[in-house]
Amino acid sequence: MKKPAVSPSEFLRVAGPTLRGLLADGPVLPVVTFDDSPAVLSLVGNRRRMSRIVTAAPARGAGTDGVDFPLVIPVAAKEPSALAELLRQAVSEHKRGFGQKPRVVLVAGLGLFAAGADWREANAKRELTIRAICSILPATRNSTKGRGLTEQGVDYSASGCNCSCASSCGGSCAGRANGKVVVVTGGAQGFGLEIARQLAWQGAHVVLLDINQDGASAAAGALAAQCGPGRALGLAANVTSPDSLASAMLAVIRQYGGFDVFISNAGVLKAGSVKTQNPADFDFVTAVNYKGYFLCVQHAAPVLAAQHAANLDYWSDIIQINSKSGLAGSNRNGAYAGSKFGGIGLTQSFALELVDDNIKVNSICPGNFFDGPLWSDPKNGLFVQYLRAGKVPGAKTVADVRRFYETKVPMRRGCEAPDVVKAILYIMEQTYETGQAVPVTGGQVMLS
Repeated sequence: MKKPAVSPSEFLRVAGPTLRGLLADGPVLPVVTFDDSPAVLSLVGNRRRMSRIVTAAPARGAGTDGVDFPLVIPVAAKEPSALAELLRQAVSEHKRGFGQKPRVVLVAGLGLFAAGADWREANAKRELTIRAICSILPATRNSTKGRGLTEQGVDYSASGCNCSCASSCGGSCAGRANGKVVVVTGGAQGFGLEIARQLAWQGAHVVLLDINQDGASAAAGALAAQCGPGRALGLAANVTSPDSLASAMLAVIRQYGGFDVFISNAGVLKAGSVKTQNPADFDFVTAVNYKGYFLCVQHAAPVLAAQHAANLDYWSDIIQINSKSGLAGSNRNGAYAGSKFGGIGLTQSFALELVDDNIKVNSICPGNFFDGPLWSDPKNGLFVQYLRAGKVPGAKTVADVRRFYETKVPMRRGCEAPDVVKAILYIMEQTYETGQAVPVTGGQVMLS
């Protein structure tokens, strides 16, 4: 078979998000998982075998109850800019011929896409298709006319929750984020992990991106054990590296076809006086918090835009986890506050541009998460840093620093993950707001 004109990665970056949009029956997009394993390539990489699959289709216009015959695209030799239109035409033709959109797409020489309401259902369709094709191919030497692929005997009932998280998700892992695929940077610990965990309990598939690959993988594994196979994915990603982000986006597309919400949460802090702070520390904070947010949006926006181009009713979200320090200056913490102020400027600018792609862009500005590692780490947490920097007059212990900051909050406590998740869900559900910085500060910062 002739080698496709585009590389597998080029095709996947376009095809995954486009198929998510095209195969949807409304504004909620399916999970579309991709398989280019040797077993699949042995089926789709041979012209004769692909021809046999095509001839196994039931007669066009015939009743198709129970039949899930795949869409077969025999030629993938197109430039990336033409792939979306190729897929659109192929899906439309398949629907006209079979009366329904395909749930499986075979692409000659490249692989197999399978769609489902969640990853488990999509994966079941993938496995069913491979088994069915393998059973069909030998028979096509004689006669296969009228024979199709059926779903009889496939049980999708296990696609729900494993119920070990029943105390948190009510035993269903379904809620306000149901049907969403959510990417969270800095997802291996702290706010990022808590955000991912609670959104998974609200029904989302979650992707934990973190520079700590082991931590992200372990956290995703724990979430999948609670809420079901395929419901969480942990990936390595450095938000300051375009190559790292590009690789992570491709891995997300391979697993889910794309995503609906991108939460830019990864952040760092180096406290210090402007009189004495090492410029390298300033550069580090700026690179992660400011430029890192820019790079994340630069790599996330094309995926979301491709899904919208394929489904014009579809809206998506980019959400930056900013800080109350993005709303008011922070004494002896200028590098951090400056990066967060700048982040709100990026949010407002991105919102103006990306609304054309039905992408809402907003920031959330939490108060201090005192119990997370950013504040409470015994070696490098902010309580320790502020004590060393003398930021709190008269403080002699970490406990003194903590009490000082708690008394500054009218609610008399620090911000917690549920507070932030409520704001995230509000932003996701609010279809008439973009470019905003939503405070979640317990009254410590009051907008005027």
